[in-house]
Formats: sequence, structure tokens, C-alpha cells
Amino acid sequence: MKNYSENAARQYHIQVSEGETGRYVIMPGDPGRCEKIAQYMDNPVKIAGNREYVTYTGTIDGVKASVTSTGIGGPSAAIAMEELYRCGSDTFIRIGTCGGMQPHVKSGDIVIASGAVRMEGTSREYAPLEFPAVPDLSVVNALAAAAKKKGFAYHTGVVQSKDSFYGQHEPETKPVSYELASKWEAWKRLGCLASEMESAALFIVASYLNVRAGACFLVMANQEREKNGLENPVVHNTDMAVQTAVEAVRMLIQEDQKN
Repeated sequence: MKNYSENAARQYHIQVSEGETGRYVIMPGDPGRCEKIAQYMDNPVKIAGNREYVTYTGTIDGVKASVTSTGIGGPSAAIAMEELYRCGSDTFIRIGTCGGMQPHVKSGDIVIASGAVRMEGTSREYAPLEFPAVPDLSVVNALAAAAKKKGFAYHTGVVQSKDSFYGQHEPETKPVSYELASKWEAWKRLGCLASEMESAALFIVASYLNVRAGACFLVMANQEREKNGLENPVVHNTDMAVQTAVEAVRMLIQEDQKN
């Protein structure tokens, strides 16, 4: 495709050039989290900042690794993955926040996605709906092992990916409230652990690119626990999810070096 960037050596949206990112990339949504995540790396350097995309590159256990923010939702997350892939990256871990959906998924817990409900639009422009949105098993296993090693409370299972934040939290106000409410109940009955906004798109794009992807989230709160009168504080500190992702990268590096 035509490169629309003012500097043809840089990717149009993320403004990063080939070789400036590591093979391993941690992908938060919020650009404000990038510097904090980069502090878990050795010698991190800010590579670029454009729109919602901020990129730092450093090393983890002597191996080049990066953090790039994606903004909110599937469209911008898919752009980030496509352009990072063109820069040489092939292993991606999405970290962020989610809302719990099952009563046992509590605020402050970690959720590791083993699959994602494709209730969003981006993935439909990559794959038919019959194709599942699933992460790479080695990344899932690394994330679960990392959370266990850190002693964090965690859950592994399917998450729901949606495009409308307020469609989840205020479904009764929307003209399609009947559809939002009925599908939400279906996802709960099927054991969906949490709701978020990027995983399905990233898993499908990763399948298309033949790269590895996974996702772990901090549970900020759980509206189902609230409905049932259960304790439901709001937790904002994503550090446990960040630690889980960084430790998982370490494990993947070790495994990749063995192989």
C-alpha cells in the first residue's frame, strides 16, 4: 500500500521504523501507561509518540522488547499490531482493564483471555464470524504461569469484546437495548469472565499475520456483583497486570531461546 507518512521510513500511525521495536511488545490502551510499563525494562527509550500511539523500547533479560499504546477499541489496536508487525515484532501481549461478569471474578483480580466473543466490528473485516478469536496457547500459558508465580488471584477463560462502552453500562438507554441485554445474559450463561474492547480484534489480526498474541486484564469492578449486593470496590492500579505481562515476556524469551 502507499505510505502516507511524511517520513516514508516510518509507519503512518505509530511513527516507528523497522528495527526500532523488539520482537516482544506489551500493548496497553492508555498512552499514559507506557512510561510506567517501560520502567520494568532496562534502558528504555521513547521511540515515538503520535495520536494514541506511544512507543518505548528497552530490554528484558538482555532481549529487545517494547511497549506501544493502542488507544481504545479494536480499530486502533489492529492498526498498531499491523504496523508493529511491519517493524519486525511478532509476539504481542495486550494489558488493560476489564469489567467482571461472573460473581467469582472480583475487583483487583487478573483475567487472562483464552478466547474472545467477537461482539465488535474490526475483526469482521479480517475473518468470517465463524472463525474463532483465540490467543496463542504459549502466550496464555506464560501469562497464567506468571500470575501464579507472582501470587496474584487470576482467572483464565473467555472474555467479551465490544465496541460500545456505554452500550454495556447503560444498555437500557440504547435503541437496541433488547439485543444488548439478551446477548449480555447469553455471555454470562456461557461463562464469560469479563468484558473489554480489544482482544477479539487483536486475536484475529494475529491469526491473519501468523504471529503470537495474548491478553491479561485487571478487573476494575464487576457490575454483576453490584447487582447482587456483593462487595464491589473500583480498582484502578494496573500494576499487577503489568507485572504479569512482563514476567510472561521473560518466560517466553527463555522458552524461545531454548528452542
